[in-house]
Amino acid sequence: MAQFVVRNLEEDVKTRLKRRAARHGRSMEDEVRDILRDAVKNENRKTEGLGTRMARRFAGRGLDFDIPEIRGEPVRPVSFEE
Repeated sequence: MAQFVVRNLEEDVKTRLKRRAARHGRSMEDEVRDILRDAVKNENRKTEGLGTRMARRFAGRGLDFDIPEIRGEPVRPVSFEE
């Protein structure tokens, strides 16, 4: 098992960590282990792009046709005037 020391940890962080550990019924050391495990559990998972996530979320809702991709069009500011 690996070990490391965290130096110069702010006192308020230590206090909040101690309270969090108490709420979960474990030691500060166990709490830190759990936080670290949680922080890196999805490190090797391939992340999807925003467009892919949006397409999956809205699949089967509303549109029954593809929206064509627009390339080469200049960006124009929107106008809300009638």
